[in-house]
Amino acid sequence: MSPTSSPSGPSVPAPAPGSSLSAARRRRELTEAVDADMVDVLVVGLGATGAGVALDAAARGLSVVAVDAHDLAFGTSRWSSKLIHGGLRYLASGQLDVAHESAVERGVLMERTAPHLVRAQPFVLPLTPSVSRGQASLAWAGFRAGDALRLAARTSRATLPAPRRLSAVEARHLTPSVRPGGLRGGLLSWDGRVTDDARLVTALARTAAAHGAKILTRVRALELGGSTARVRDELTGEQGEIRARAIINASGVWAGGLVDGIRIRPSRGTHLVLRADLLGPLPAGLHIPIPGETNRFVLVLPQDDGRVYVGLTDEPVDGDIPDVPEVPESDIGFLLDVLGSALDTPVRRHDVVGAFAGLRPLLDTAPTRSTDPARTSDISRRHAVLTSDEGVVTVVGGKLTTYRRMAQDAVDAAVEARGLRAGASTTAALPLVGAAAPHRLGALTAPGHLVRRYGTEAPAVHALGTRDPHLNEPVVPGNPLTRGALLWAALHEGALDEADLLDRRTRIGLVPQDRAAAVTAAREALDAAAAQPA
Repeated sequence: MSPTSSPSGPSVPAPAPGSSLSAARRRRELTEAVDADMVDVLVVGLGATGAGVALDAAARGLSVVAVDAHDLAFGTSRWSSKLIHGGLRYLASGQLDVAHESAVERGVLMERTAPHLVRAQPFVLPLTPSVSRGQASLAWAGFRAGDALRLAARTSRATLPAPRRLSAVEARHLTPSVRPGGLRGGLLSWDGRVTDDARLVTALARTAAAHGAKILTRVRALELGGSTARVRDELTGEQGEIRARAIINASGVWAGGLVDGIRIRPSRGTHLVLRADLLGPLPAGLHIPIPGETNRFVLVLPQDDGRVYVGLTDEPVDGDIPDVPEVPESDIGFLLDVLGSALDTPVRRHDVVGAFAGLRPLLDTAPTRSTDPARTSDISRRHAVLTSDEGVVTVVGGKLTTYRRMAQDAVDAAVEARGLRAGASTTAALPLVGAAAPHRLGALTAPGHLVRRYGTEAPAVHALGTRDPHLNEPVVPGNPLTRGALLWAALHEGALDEADLLDRRTRIGLVPQDRAAAVTAAREALDAAAAQPA
Protein backbone atom coordinates (compact mmCIF):
# COMPACT_ATOMS: atom_id res chain seq x y z
CA MET A 1 0.00 0.00 0.00
CA SER A 2 1.45 3.38 -1.00
CA PRO A 3 0.83 6.74 0.73
CA THR A 4 -1.79 7.54 -1.90
CA SER A 5 -3.48 4.13 -2.12
CA SER A 6 -5.85 4.71 0.78
CA PRO A 7 -8.46 7.49 0.68
CA SER A 8 -7.87 8.27 4.30
CA GLY A 9 -4.09 7.80 4.15
CA PRO A 10 -1.91 6.31 6.87
CA SER A 11 -2.49 6.91 10.55
CA VAL A 12 -0.61 10.10 11.37
CA PRO A 13 0.74 10.59 14.92
CA ALA A 14 0.47 14.08 16.32
CA PRO A 15 3.50 16.40 16.46
CA ALA A 16 4.39 18.63 19.39
CA PRO A 17 1.32 20.76 20.28
CA GLY A 18 0.91 23.84 18.11
CA SER A 19 4.12 23.24 16.18
CA SER A 20 2.71 21.71 13.01
CA LEU A 21 3.39 23.82 9.91
CA SER A 22 1.35 23.01 6.82
CA ALA A 23 0.10 24.52 3.58
CA ALA A 24 -3.36 24.95 5.12
CA ARG A 25 -1.99 26.76 8.17
CA ARG A 26 0.09 29.02 5.94
CA ARG A 27 -2.96 30.03 3.88
CA ARG A 28 -5.04 30.71 6.97
CA GLU A 29 -2.40 32.72 8.82
CA LEU A 30 -1.38 34.71 5.75
CA THR A 31 -5.00 35.81 5.37
CA GLU A 32 -5.07 36.75 9.06
CA ALA A 33 -1.83 38.75 8.83
CA VAL A 34 -2.26 40.79 5.65
CA ASP A 35 -4.26 44.04 5.78
CA ALA A 36 -5.21 43.24 9.36
CA ASP A 37 -4.62 44.59 12.84
CA MET A 38 -1.11 45.60 13.86
CA VAL A 39 1.11 42.91 15.35
CA ASP A 40 3.98 43.51 17.74
CA VAL A 41 6.84 42.20 15.59
CA LEU A 42 7.31 41.44 11.89
CA VAL A 43 10.41 39.41 11.07
CA VAL A 44 11.78 39.36 7.54
CA GLY A 45 13.89 36.30 6.80
CA LEU A 46 13.56 32.74 8.05
CA GLY A 47 17.10 31.49 8.23
CA ALA A 48 18.54 30.57 11.61
CA THR A 49 18.66 34.18 12.81
CA GLY A 50 15.20 35.13 11.57
CA ALA A 51 13.59 31.98 12.93
CA GLY A 52 15.48 32.61 16.16
CA VAL A 53 14.11 36.17 16.28
CA ALA A 54 10.57 34.87 15.75
CA LEU A 55 11.02 32.39 18.61
CA ASP A 56 12.63 34.92 20.96
CA ALA A 57 9.87 37.47 20.41
CA ALA A 58 7.02 34.96 20.60
CA ALA A 59 8.45 33.39 23.77
CA ARG A 60 8.34 36.85 25.40
CA GLY A 61 4.60 36.98 24.71
CA LEU A 62 4.76 39.30 21.70
CA SER A 63 2.56 38.71 18.66
CA VAL A 64 4.79 37.77 15.73
CA VAL A 65 4.57 37.37 11.97
CA ALA A 66 7.68 36.03 10.21
CA VAL A 67 7.99 35.96 6.41
CA ASP A 68 10.46 34.65 3.88
CA ALA A 69 10.42 35.05 0.11
CA HIS A 70 11.38 31.41 -0.32
CA ASP A 71 11.47 28.70 2.36
CA LEU A 72 12.87 27.98 5.79
CA ALA A 73 16.68 27.88 5.64
CA PHE A 74 16.67 28.78 1.95
CA GLY A 75 19.80 30.93 2.16
CA THR A 76 23.04 30.71 4.11
CA SER A 77 21.64 28.61 6.94
CA ARG A 78 21.52 25.42 4.86
CA TRP A 79 25.03 25.83 3.43
CA SER A 80 27.05 25.95 6.66
CA SER A 81 29.96 23.73 7.67
CA LYS A 82 27.51 21.89 9.98
CA LEU A 83 29.73 22.82 12.92
CA ILE A 84 28.54 24.42 16.13
CA HIS A 85 31.96 25.58 17.14
CA GLY A 86 33.48 27.12 20.21
CA GLY A 87 35.25 30.02 18.56
CA LEU A 88 38.83 28.74 18.58
CA ARG A 89 39.65 30.52 15.34
CA TYR A 90 38.41 33.82 16.75
CA LEU A 91 40.49 33.31 19.86
CA ALA A 92 43.55 32.91 17.64
CA SER A 93 42.80 36.21 15.91
CA GLY A 94 42.29 38.07 19.18
CA GLN A 95 38.48 38.29 19.03
CA LEU A 96 38.05 37.16 22.63
CA ASP A 97 34.46 38.32 22.97
CA VAL A 98 33.37 36.51 19.80
CA ALA A 99 35.20 33.36 20.90
CA HIS A 100 33.59 33.37 24.33
CA GLU A 101 30.14 34.07 22.90
CA SER A 102 30.54 31.15 20.47
CA ALA A 103 31.56 28.79 23.28
CA VAL A 104 28.62 29.85 25.44
CA GLU A 105 26.11 29.41 22.62
CA ARG A 106 27.59 26.04 21.69
CA GLY A 107 26.97 24.87 25.25
CA VAL A 108 23.40 26.18 25.20
CA LEU A 109 22.62 24.16 22.09
CA MET A 110 24.38 20.98 23.20
CA GLU A 111 23.09 20.86 26.77
CA ARG A 112 19.77 22.68 26.85
CA THR A 113 17.99 23.70 23.68
CA ALA A 114 18.91 21.15 20.99
CA PRO A 115 20.84 18.13 22.30
CA HIS A 116 18.97 15.96 19.79
CA LEU A 117 20.48 17.90 16.88
CA VAL A 118 23.85 19.05 18.23
CA ARG A 119 26.40 16.65 19.65
CA ALA A 120 30.14 16.29 20.14
CA GLN A 121 32.31 15.58 17.10
CA PRO A 122 35.91 14.34 17.37
CA PHE A 123 38.52 15.70 14.97
CA VAL A 124 42.05 14.53 14.32
CA LEU A 125 44.81 16.77 13.02
CA PRO A 126 47.25 14.20 11.56
CA LEU A 127 50.89 15.09 12.09
CA THR A 128 52.09 14.36 8.58
CA PRO A 129 55.49 15.43 7.23
CA SER A 130 53.89 18.61 5.88
CA VAL A 131 52.98 19.70 9.43
CA SER A 132 56.07 21.09 11.12
CA ARG A 133 56.71 20.62 14.81
CA GLY A 134 56.21 24.34 15.28
CA GLN A 135 52.80 24.16 13.57
CA ALA A 136 51.88 21.15 15.69
CA SER A 137 52.84 23.00 18.88
CA LEU A 138 50.78 26.02 17.84
CA ALA A 139 47.78 23.85 17.03
CA TRP A 140 48.07 21.98 20.33
CA ALA A 141 48.18 25.27 22.22
CA GLY A 142 45.07 26.32 20.33
CA PHE A 143 43.20 23.14 21.24
CA ARG A 144 44.15 23.60 24.89
CA ALA A 145 42.91 27.19 24.71
CA GLY A 146 39.69 25.91 23.13
CA ASP A 147 39.22 23.62 26.12
CA ALA A 148 39.70 26.62 28.39
CA LEU A 149 36.91 28.32 26.43
CA ARG A 150 34.72 25.30 27.13
CA LEU A 151 35.44 25.65 30.83
CA ALA A 152 34.78 29.41 30.80
CA ALA A 153 31.46 28.75 29.05
CA ARG A 154 30.58 26.18 31.75
CA THR A 155 30.04 23.36 29.27
CA SER A 156 30.58 20.05 31.00
CA ARG A 157 33.47 17.71 30.28
CA ALA A 158 30.91 14.96 29.68
CA THR A 159 29.54 17.02 26.78
CA LEU A 160 32.91 17.88 25.24
CA PRO A 161 35.88 15.64 26.13
CA ALA A 162 39.38 17.00 26.54
CA PRO A 163 41.84 17.26 23.66
CA ARG A 164 44.77 14.86 23.71
CA ARG A 165 47.80 13.78 21.76
CA LEU A 166 47.62 10.59 19.70
CA SER A 167 50.29 8.08 18.81
CA ALA A 168 50.74 7.20 15.15
CA VAL A 169 48.83 3.95 15.75
CA GLU A 170 45.93 5.79 17.40
CA ALA A 171 45.86 8.40 14.64
CA ARG A 172 45.73 5.68 11.97
CA HIS A 173 42.88 3.95 13.80
CA LEU A 174 40.76 7.10 13.91
CA THR A 175 41.70 8.32 10.43
CA PRO A 176 42.62 5.26 8.34
CA SER A 177 42.42 7.24 5.11
CA VAL A 178 45.44 9.39 6.06
CA ARG A 179 48.72 8.61 4.30
CA PRO A 180 50.82 6.51 6.73
CA GLY A 181 54.25 7.46 5.43
CA GLY A 182 55.99 9.75 7.93
CA LEU A 183 52.92 9.98 10.17
CA ARG A 184 54.22 10.73 13.66
CA GLY A 185 50.90 10.95 15.51
CA GLY A 186 47.94 13.27 15.71
CA LEU A 187 46.06 15.79 17.82
CA LEU A 188 42.53 14.89 18.91
CA SER A 189 40.08 17.69 19.63
CA TRP A 190 36.32 17.97 20.04
CA ASP A 191 33.73 20.47 18.88
CA GLY A 192 29.99 20.65 18.35
CA ARG A 193 28.32 19.56 15.11
CA VAL A 194 24.72 19.79 14.01
CA THR A 195 23.08 16.81 12.35
CA ASP A 196 21.58 19.16 9.79
CA ASP A 197 21.63 22.96 9.81
CA ALA A 198 18.36 23.23 7.86
CA ARG A 199 16.67 20.93 10.38
CA LEU A 200 17.82 23.23 13.16
CA VAL A 201 16.05 26.12 11.41
CA THR A 202 12.93 23.99 10.97
CA ALA A 203 12.95 23.19 14.68
CA LEU A 204 13.31 26.88 15.51
CA ALA A 205 10.43 27.87 13.24
CA ARG A 206 8.15 25.14 14.58
CA THR A 207 8.97 26.05 18.18
CA ALA A 208 8.15 29.68 17.38
CA ALA A 209 4.87 28.52 15.84
CA ALA A 210 4.08 26.58 19.02
CA HIS A 211 4.43 29.90 20.87
CA GLY A 212 1.97 31.58 18.53
CA ALA A 213 4.19 33.03 15.79
CA LYS A 214 2.82 33.02 12.24
CA ILE A 215 5.50 31.41 10.04
CA LEU A 216 4.86 32.37 6.42
CA THR A 217 7.11 31.07 3.67
CA ARG A 218 6.81 32.19 0.01
CA VAL A 219 5.91 35.70 1.20
CA ARG A 220 8.29 38.35 -0.14
CA ALA A 221 8.84 41.67 1.61
CA LEU A 222 8.87 44.24 -1.19
CA GLU A 223 9.29 47.37 0.90
CA LEU A 224 9.83 48.10 4.58
CA GLY A 225 8.70 51.21 6.42
CA GLY A 226 8.79 52.13 10.07
CA SER A 227 5.63 50.21 10.90
CA THR A 228 4.45 48.74 7.60
CA ALA A 229 5.72 46.24 5.07
CA ARG A 230 4.39 45.72 1.59
CA VAL A 231 4.45 42.00 0.86
CA ARG A 232 3.63 39.65 -1.99
CA ASP A 233 2.40 36.08 -1.84
CA GLU A 234 4.82 34.36 -4.20
CA LEU A 235 2.34 31.53 -4.82
CA THR A 236 -0.54 33.74 -6.00
CA GLY A 237 1.07 37.08 -6.83
CA GLU A 238 -1.34 38.91 -4.53
CA GLN A 239 0.05 41.90 -2.65
CA GLY A 240 -0.89 43.38 0.69
CA GLU A 241 0.42 45.12 3.77
CA ILE A 242 1.48 43.85 7.16
CA ARG A 243 1.48 46.39 9.97
CA ALA A 244 3.78 45.93 12.95
CA ARG A 245 4.94 47.96 15.92
CA ALA A 246 8.47 46.73 15.23
CA ILE A 247 10.08 45.34 12.09
CA ILE A 248 13.24 43.24 12.25
CA ASN A 249 15.23 42.66 9.07
CA ALA A 250 17.01 39.30 9.35
CA SER A 251 17.40 38.61 5.64
CA GLY A 252 21.12 37.84 5.73
CA VAL A 253 23.05 38.58 2.56
CA TRP A 254 19.95 40.30 1.14
CA ALA A 255 19.58 42.68 4.12
CA GLY A 256 21.00 45.67 2.25
CA GLY A 257 18.30 45.43 -0.39
CA LEU A 258 15.57 46.22 2.12
CA VAL A 259 17.17 48.89 4.32
CA ASP A 260 19.33 51.78 3.12
CA GLY A 261 22.83 52.09 4.52
CA ILE A 262 23.41 48.37 5.15
CA ARG A 263 26.47 47.13 3.29
CA ILE A 264 27.11 43.42 3.19
CA ARG A 265 30.39 41.90 2.06
CA PRO A 266 29.57 38.26 1.33
CA SER A 267 32.13 35.52 1.76
CA ARG A 268 31.71 32.24 -0.11
CA GLY A 269 32.25 28.97 1.72
CA THR A 270 32.32 25.90 -0.55
CA HIS A 271 31.97 22.25 0.44
CA LEU A 272 32.37 19.05 -1.54
CA VAL A 273 30.16 15.98 -1.09
CA LEU A 274 31.82 12.55 -1.36
CA ARG A 275 30.49 9.03 -0.93
CA ALA A 276 31.66 7.63 2.41
CA ASP A 277 32.86 4.36 0.91
CA LEU A 278 35.48 6.28 -1.09
CA LEU A 279 37.45 7.10 2.07
CA GLY A 280 36.50 4.07 4.12
CA PRO A 281 35.63 4.18 7.84
CA LEU A 282 36.01 7.58 9.47
CA PRO A 283 35.54 7.31 13.24
CA ALA A 284 36.60 10.96 13.49
CA GLY A 285 36.64 14.02 11.30
CA LEU A 286 39.84 15.51 9.97
CA HIS A 287 41.57 18.87 10.30
CA ILE A 288 43.93 19.21 7.33
CA PRO A 289 46.12 22.34 7.52
CA ILE A 290 45.97 24.65 4.51
CA PRO A 291 49.49 25.21 3.18
CA GLY A 292 50.78 28.67 4.02
CA GLU A 293 48.09 29.33 6.66
CA THR A 294 48.61 29.24 10.41
CA ASN A 295 45.06 28.79 11.68
CA ARG A 296 42.97 27.61 8.72
CA PHE A 297 42.08 24.02 7.97
CA VAL A 298 40.09 22.02 5.48
CA LEU A 299 37.59 19.90 7.38
CA VAL A 300 36.58 16.36 6.48
CA LEU A 301 33.27 15.69 8.23
CA PRO A 302 31.61 12.24 8.00
CA GLN A 303 27.80 12.24 7.93
CA ASP A 304 25.18 9.74 9.06
CA ASP A 305 23.79 9.26 5.55
CA GLY A 306 26.71 7.62 3.77
CA ARG A 307 28.28 10.90 2.71
CA VAL A 308 31.28 12.99 3.69
CA TYR A 309 31.51 16.78 3.50
CA VAL A 310 34.83 18.45 2.72
CA GLY A 311 35.24 22.19 3.19
CA LEU A 312 35.54 24.99 3.34
CA THR A 313 36.77 27.95 1.36
CA ASP A 314 36.56 31.61 2.38
CA GLU A 315 36.46 33.79 -0.73
CA PRO A 316 35.04 37.31 -1.23
CA VAL A 317 32.05 37.63 -3.55
CA ASP A 318 31.23 40.73 -5.57
CA GLY A 319 28.21 41.62 -7.66
CA ASP A 320 24.58 40.63 -7.35
CA ILE A 321 23.59 38.07 -4.72
CA PRO A 322 22.16 34.91 -6.31
CA ASP A 323 19.36 32.91 -4.74
CA VAL A 324 21.53 29.78 -4.89
CA PRO A 325 25.32 30.36 -5.13
CA GLU A 326 27.24 28.46 -7.78
CA VAL A 327 30.35 26.47 -6.92
CA PRO A 328 33.34 27.52 -9.05
CA GLU A 329 35.72 24.86 -10.28
CA SER A 330 38.58 26.79 -8.65
CA ASP A 331 37.08 26.09 -5.20
CA ILE A 332 36.69 22.41 -6.01
CA GLY A 333 40.28 22.20 -7.23
CA PHE A 334 41.57 23.95 -4.12
CA LEU A 335 39.80 21.55 -1.76
CA LEU A 336 40.93 18.51 -3.73
CA ASP A 337 44.53 19.74 -3.62
CA VAL A 338 44.45 20.11 0.16
CA LEU A 339 42.90 16.65 0.51
CA GLY A 340 45.66 15.23 -1.67
CA SER A 341 48.29 16.61 0.67
CA ALA A 342 47.22 14.28 3.49
CA LEU A 343 45.10 11.36 2.26
CA ASP A 344 46.38 7.99 1.15
CA THR A 345 43.32 7.51 -1.05
CA PRO A 346 43.36 9.76 -4.11
CA VAL A 347 40.21 11.86 -4.51
CA ARG A 348 39.64 12.96 -8.10
CA ARG A 349 37.19 15.34 -9.69
CA HIS A 350 34.82 12.55 -10.77
CA ASP A 351 34.63 11.37 -7.13
CA VAL A 352 32.88 14.62 -6.19
CA VAL A 353 29.18 13.64 -6.31
CA GLY A 354 27.94 17.02 -5.12
CA ALA A 355 29.06 20.46 -4.01
CA PHE A 356 27.45 23.41 -2.28
CA ALA A 357 28.39 26.98 -1.47
CA GLY A 358 27.01 29.41 1.06
CA LEU A 359 27.42 33.16 1.38
CA ARG A 360 28.21 34.49 4.84
CA PRO A 361 26.55 37.87 5.44
CA LEU A 362 29.58 39.76 6.79
CA LEU A 363 29.05 43.42 7.61
CA ASP A 364 31.23 45.68 5.47
CA THR A 365 32.46 48.47 7.72
CA ALA A 366 35.18 49.81 5.41
CA PRO A 367 34.79 53.44 4.27
CA THR A 368 35.09 52.26 0.67
CA ARG A 369 35.83 48.91 -0.87
CA SER A 370 38.99 50.26 -2.51
CA THR A 371 40.55 51.22 0.82
CA ASP A 372 39.82 47.87 2.48
CA PRO A 373 42.48 45.31 1.59
CA ALA A 374 41.31 42.73 4.14
CA ARG A 375 40.32 39.28 3.00
CA THR A 376 36.89 38.10 4.05
CA SER A 377 38.59 35.49 6.21
CA ASP A 378 39.98 38.41 8.26
CA ILE A 379 36.67 40.23 8.72
CA SER A 380 35.22 39.94 12.21
CA ARG A 381 32.36 37.48 12.72
CA ARG A 382 30.84 39.80 15.30
CA HIS A 383 27.20 40.44 14.65
CA ALA A 384 25.69 43.89 14.53
CA VAL A 385 22.22 45.20 15.34
CA LEU A 386 21.46 48.43 13.51
CA THR A 387 18.36 50.62 13.73
CA SER A 388 17.44 52.78 10.73
CA ASP A 389 16.06 56.30 10.90
CA GLU A 390 12.59 54.83 10.32
CA GLY A 391 13.07 52.40 13.19
CA VAL A 392 13.64 49.17 11.25
CA VAL A 393 16.02 46.92 13.18
CA THR A 394 18.53 44.98 11.07
CA VAL A 395 20.66 42.13 12.43
CA VAL A 396 23.64 41.04 10.31
CA GLY A 397 26.98 39.27 10.60
CA GLY A 398 27.56 36.50 13.09
CA LYS A 399 27.33 32.81 12.31
CA LEU A 400 25.12 29.78 12.80
CA THR A 401 26.48 29.00 16.27
CA THR A 402 25.48 32.40 17.67
CA TYR A 403 22.06 32.75 16.02
CA ARG A 404 20.28 32.72 19.41
CA ARG A 405 22.31 35.60 20.85
CA MET A 406 21.87 37.54 17.60
CA ALA A 407 18.12 37.03 17.84
CA GLN A 408 18.04 38.07 21.49
CA ASP A 409 19.97 41.27 20.79
CA ALA A 410 17.72 42.13 17.83
CA VAL A 411 14.53 41.70 19.86
CA ASP A 412 16.04 43.68 22.74
CA ALA A 413 16.75 46.53 20.31
CA ALA A 414 13.23 46.41 18.86
CA VAL A 415 11.64 46.33 22.31
CA GLU A 416 13.65 49.38 23.37
CA ALA A 417 13.21 51.33 20.14
CA ARG A 418 9.45 50.77 19.95
CA GLY A 419 8.60 50.68 23.63
CA LEU A 420 7.14 47.19 23.48
CA ARG A 421 6.03 45.57 26.71
CA ALA A 422 8.09 42.40 26.96
CA GLY A 423 10.30 40.70 29.49
CA ALA A 424 13.82 39.40 29.08
CA SER A 425 14.73 36.66 26.62
CA THR A 426 14.04 33.09 27.74
CA THR A 427 15.51 31.19 24.79
CA ALA A 428 18.75 30.14 26.51
CA ALA A 429 16.69 27.64 28.50
CA LEU A 430 13.89 26.92 26.01
CA PRO A 431 14.12 23.46 24.40
CA LEU A 432 13.34 23.27 20.71
CA VAL A 433 10.81 20.85 19.26
CA GLY A 434 12.19 17.32 19.69
CA ALA A 435 14.76 18.21 22.36
CA ALA A 436 15.37 15.99 25.39
CA ALA A 437 18.20 14.89 27.63
CA PRO A 438 20.55 12.30 26.08
CA HIS A 439 19.36 9.48 28.37
CA ARG A 440 15.77 10.08 27.28
CA LEU A 441 16.72 10.21 23.61
CA GLY A 442 18.60 6.95 24.02
CA ALA A 443 15.51 5.23 25.40
CA LEU A 444 13.25 6.12 22.44
CA THR A 445 11.87 3.22 20.39
CA ALA A 446 12.93 4.46 16.98
CA PRO A 447 15.93 3.98 14.68
CA GLY A 448 18.98 6.00 15.70
CA HIS A 449 19.13 7.96 12.44
CA LEU A 450 15.59 9.25 13.10
CA VAL A 451 16.37 10.15 16.72
CA ARG A 452 19.35 12.23 15.56
CA ARG A 453 17.09 14.17 13.21
CA TYR A 454 13.75 14.34 15.04
CA GLY A 455 14.56 13.78 18.70
CA THR A 456 11.44 12.92 20.70
CA GLU A 457 9.32 13.02 17.54
CA ALA A 458 11.30 10.13 16.01
CA PRO A 459 8.82 7.48 17.21
CA ALA A 460 5.97 9.42 15.58
CA VAL A 461 7.86 9.62 12.27
CA HIS A 462 8.67 5.91 12.47
CA ALA A 463 5.07 5.07 13.37
CA LEU A 464 3.88 6.35 10.01
CA GLY A 465 4.89 2.95 8.72
CA THR A 466 2.75 1.02 11.20
CA ARG A 467 -0.19 0.77 8.79
CA ASP A 468 1.91 1.30 5.68
CA PRO A 469 5.34 -0.41 5.75
CA HIS A 470 6.06 1.28 2.41
CA LEU A 471 6.67 4.47 4.37
CA ASN A 472 9.60 2.95 6.26
CA GLU A 473 11.40 2.10 3.03
CA PRO A 474 14.43 4.20 2.02
CA VAL A 475 13.84 6.75 -0.71
CA VAL A 476 17.26 6.09 -2.26
CA PRO A 477 19.30 2.90 -1.78
CA GLY A 478 22.15 3.41 0.67
CA ASN A 479 20.56 6.48 2.28
CA PRO A 480 18.54 6.20 5.51
CA LEU A 481 15.95 8.79 4.41
CA THR A 482 12.52 7.15 4.42
CA ARG A 483 9.30 7.91 2.59
CA GLY A 484 7.72 8.50 5.97
CA ALA A 485 10.17 11.30 6.66
CA LEU A 486 9.08 13.02 3.46
CA LEU A 487 5.42 12.66 4.44
CA TRP A 488 6.12 14.04 7.93
CA ALA A 489 7.81 17.09 6.39
CA ALA A 490 4.84 17.74 4.12
CA LEU A 491 2.35 17.30 6.97
CA HIS A 492 4.10 19.07 9.84
CA GLU A 493 7.24 20.93 8.72
CA GLY A 494 5.79 23.39 6.22
CA ALA A 495 7.20 21.81 3.05
CA LEU A 496 5.20 23.04 0.06
CA ASP A 497 6.95 21.45 -2.91
CA GLU A 498 9.56 18.91 -3.96
CA ALA A 499 12.45 21.33 -3.45
CA ASP A 500 11.40 22.01 0.15
CA LEU A 501 11.37 18.27 0.80
CA LEU A 502 14.56 17.26 -0.98
CA ASP A 503 16.79 20.29 -0.51
CA ARG A 504 15.94 21.56 3.00
CA ARG A 505 13.74 19.27 5.16
CA THR A 506 16.09 16.51 4.02
CA ARG A 507 19.46 16.84 2.31
CA ILE A 508 19.01 14.23 -0.37
CA GLY A 509 19.31 17.02 -2.94
CA LEU A 510 22.98 17.67 -2.18
CA VAL A 511 23.76 14.82 -4.60
CA PRO A 512 22.00 15.51 -7.93
CA GLN A 513 21.85 11.82 -8.81
CA ASP A 514 20.09 10.99 -5.55
CA ARG A 515 17.77 13.96 -5.93
CA ALA A 516 16.58 12.79 -9.34
CA ALA A 517 15.87 9.33 -7.93
CA ALA A 518 13.82 10.80 -5.05
CA VAL A 519 11.55 13.22 -6.94
CA THR A 520 8.75 10.69 -7.43
CA ALA A 521 8.69 9.82 -3.72
CA ALA A 522 8.56 13.53 -2.87
CA ARG A 523 5.56 14.05 -5.15
CA GLU A 524 3.80 11.07 -3.58
CA ALA A 525 4.39 12.54 -0.12
CA LEU A 526 2.95 15.91 -1.12
CA ASP A 527 -0.11 14.23 -2.65
CA ALA A 528 -0.62 12.11 0.47
CA ALA A 529 -0.36 15.18 2.70
CA ALA A 530 -2.86 17.08 0.56
CA ALA A 531 -5.32 14.19 0.95
CA GLN A 532 -5.25 14.41 4.75
CA PRO A 533 -8.15 16.18 6.49
CA ALA A 534 -7.38 19.83 7.20
